[in-house]
Amino acid sequence: MRKPVVARPQRLLAPESSLAQAEPVSTDTLPAVAPVVELSWTVINMRAGATIVVNKALLAAYQAASSPHSIRALKSDLEAFDLWCRGHNRIALPALPETVADYLDDRAAKGSRPASLSRYKASIAKVHQLLDLKDPTPTPLVKLRLAAVRRDKGIAQAQARPLRFKGQVADVAADAPRGLNVRALLEACADDLPGLRDRALLSTAYDTGLRASELVAVAIEQIVEAIDPEARLLNILRSKGDPEGEGATAFLSPRTVSAIVAWTEAAGIGAGPLFRRVQVRRTKARAAVKGRRIDSISAREKWDLRKTLSKPAQPARVEYDIGTKALHPGSIGPIFRAIIQRAFDHGALPDLTADDLTRLLKGISAHSTRIGLNQDLFASGEDLAGVMDALRWKSPRMPLAYNRNLAAEHGAAGRLLAKLA
Repeated sequence: MRKPVVARPQRLLAPESSLAQAEPVSTDTLPAVAPVVELSWTVINMRAGATIVVNKALLAAYQAASSPHSIRALKSDLEAFDLWCRGHNRIALPALPETVADYLDDRAAKGSRPASLSRYKASIAKVHQLLDLKDPTPTPLVKLRLAAVRRDKGIAQAQARPLRFKGQVADVAADAPRGLNVRALLEACADDLPGLRDRALLSTAYDTGLRASELVAVAIEQIVEAIDPEARLLNILRSKGDPEGEGATAFLSPRTVSAIVAWTEAAGIGAGPLFRRVQVRRTKARAAVKGRRIDSISAREKWDLRKTLSKPAQPARVEYDIGTKALHPGSIGPIFRAIIQRAFDHGALPDLTADDLTRLLKGISAHSTRIGLNQDLFASGEDLAGVMDALRWKSPRMPLAYNRNLAAEHGAAGRLLAKLA
């Protein structure tokens, strides 16, 4: 008897022997949710050595349980792995341990750090799990080859340069600001719409220590009253460390509240995303243009009377277009760097040279305010528990890592050597 056909899972991958003749699968057969379609399209085009069955319901469940960032990262990693397999005549699904080990070695040779390699390995494991294939990544060969890379390259990760409120100072309350500091950057922001947006964005980022994805997700409705009438509280609905949405609360200082009010009133924003795109349109000034008499215009010229008629004087003007959607997380780092560059150009960072600025800008990212607040909290005398609570850390590893340089300078050896100098 013929076996009954299972309707829900769909056969999407052709055997390797027929890959060249296989036609692309129509997206009509895929789920309607766009991220699932994209992930499915990536999976069905990976180089397979056997017929693979994709369970669409399982992919949909994975998409619902994962953040859009996680799905994009998985899709990108799988496409890179498949491209490498095709270039080296290897099978991506199911992958052999030797294939995964060689792939990670090749990425390491081209500059990938151990943290990135671990992510690539996890993505390969995830696609095998979703397709109910044997996972090649836990095998001793893959583990030992990855351990060899870690031993050779070390596991330390490059840290973003901190943006501290007063810069690199010992006493955050009493010392005057110096070097690259948030206070100077806030004061240097212009009072036009882009400047008001940037001031509110930078001030909020420092106060809350939010990551880029969390910062752009802030909506006006999440800002509520605090005990201090001039301050506010921010309800953080979801974060990287809180994927299930338990929620948290951050404090917004009167400085930040004032900046947010100035931005929202000028932009006419009363609800929805707080930080949005500001498009600037500039029109140059034009002097009055004297036209010609109509009877002097030839037939050849009549097709475009704009070139012959009088034109009034036009003053220079600037117009702004405020977007309706939130900023993209990838725009936060460039905005921070642009704020710093403009502040330097206007003389707001007097103790920095052009060479200093070039060096500092290379380390600035969207994470700089989070690291800066982390260090300022330690410098002000807060203990590890207080820092973890303020920045919503689940583990002490990262706050201690971000404080490593500061701890070395202000630790026992640093204090002793400063006295002996």
